[in-house]
Amino acid sequence: TADSSLRDHGLDSLAATRLVVALETRLARRVDASLLWRSATIGEFAAAVDGTTIAEPVADRPASVPRVTPAESVAIANWPEYRALEARLAEISNGELANPYFVAHDGVSAATTRIAGRELLNFSNYNYLGLSGHSDVIRAAQDAVQQYGTSVSASRIASGERPIHRELESELARFVGTDAALVFVGGHGTNVSVLSHLFGPGDLVLCDALIHNSALQGAAFSGARWLTFPHNDWLACDQMLSELRSRHRRALVVIEGAYSADGDVPDLRKFVDLKARHRAMLMVDEAHSLGVLGATGRGIAESAGVSTRAIDILMGTLSKSLASCGGYIAGSEELVNYLKYTAPGFVYSVGITPPNAAAALAALRVLAREPERVSRLRDNATFFAESARQAGLDIGAGSGTGVIPVMIGDSVRAVRASQRLFECGVNVQPMITPAVPNDGARLRFFVSSEHTADQLAQAVRLTADVVADEMQTTRSTFALT
Repeated sequence: TADSSLRDHGLDSLAATRLVVALETRLARRVDASLLWRSATIGEFAAAVDGTTIAEPVADRPASVPRVTPAESVAIANWPEYRALEARLAEISNGELANPYFVAHDGVSAATTRIAGRELLNFSNYNYLGLSGHSDVIRAAQDAVQQYGTSVSASRIASGERPIHRELESELARFVGTDAALVFVGGHGTNVSVLSHLFGPGDLVLCDALIHNSALQGAAFSGARWLTFPHNDWLACDQMLSELRSRHRRALVVIEGAYSADGDVPDLRKFVDLKARHRAMLMVDEAHSLGVLGATGRGIAESAGVSTRAIDILMGTLSKSLASCGGYIAGSEELVNYLKYTAPGFVYSVGITPPNAAAALAALRVLAREPERVSRLRDNATFFAESARQAGLDIGAGSGTGVIPVMIGDSVRAVRASQRLFECGVNVQPMITPAVPNDGARLRFFVSSEHTADQLAQAVRLTADVVADEMQTTRSTFALT
């Protein structure tokens, strides 16, 4: 309806680009993508697009076909999607700021990092437990290369299976408390492949409004009816299931263990309860909660005191706490066996590389025998969050997990603050529109178990100084204009 918000319908950066391109095609003119984030409702957005109605297509051509020459349709430089990207990058730099993306690190990215010959305090990686670069992990990867080579050179179902794959999956399942696990080559592809394969027309998929892009894409590609519910609002999800469940064959609720934008955590008990009452399934993406939540890092189920077996599909990544690359699905023996023989993203893809499998397995074993790493991470995150609040910084919904945002409220200002902190010796990336609404632009700090109290305190102090100066500059600019 006109008075609902686009963000309640799963508006992320990918959806925003598609919507702008569709509107430009229909209206045959440019549309300012920032209006999507500045408008509170769909009606307000429609009015902001100069009051132009989009209900009727241009009379002499189908609405979906842009009026372009063949040469324009071939040249990517002329695609509206590419023009939209150029416009976003130009808005970020504003003619004076450096592009904050694709910065090259000279070595291991840990509590500190080296960029262009400078050592900086580092808050821009997912190395939560400091295991990327750990001697055991490096040695395991090197040994695996010696024994198995750098690639398994085929899909595992064909001829790419190695004993180390089975070891990793067995220990993963045992660690998180499920019957079995299956490892894929990438985290994003895991969600896309599994969701689009398990669900289809006639099914219902309800995703948290801030769920990761990979889950949204998997839901969209499945052909199921998919909707989003307000972030962490189990009551709204419950109501949606009450209204819609009876009309669909299967129903799935998708949430995260810890959300990557704000670091907040859902009420798992409530979601387990509602999925049982509505005969639905529950999927939890543990990308940012494995190794982070729970006394021993086993994730949100351990933290909430809920049996992992109450979660139908447990997804996670190997690239964060487990210092490798890949994704996994953990659950019942039947689920894993079905995926192993039928999921396109597994059956038709090469198996995870031997060094990646070995690195993840070694990291998992270090985590299992050194749970104090999880305690240090939790203490560091709590210290950082409390220090930031005391310094007057707005950390939004940050709850002391490995992800702690510092809200800035303007994309250009966030990029400028990131650049100024870089100059002061702190590496932290901005999160800006269209990934988040412009008023939700922020600096996103990833805290690790390896940061020291002095490093954390220094980062908070410098950030508070930079943010205060940015706010003062903005107020002065408004006063002048």
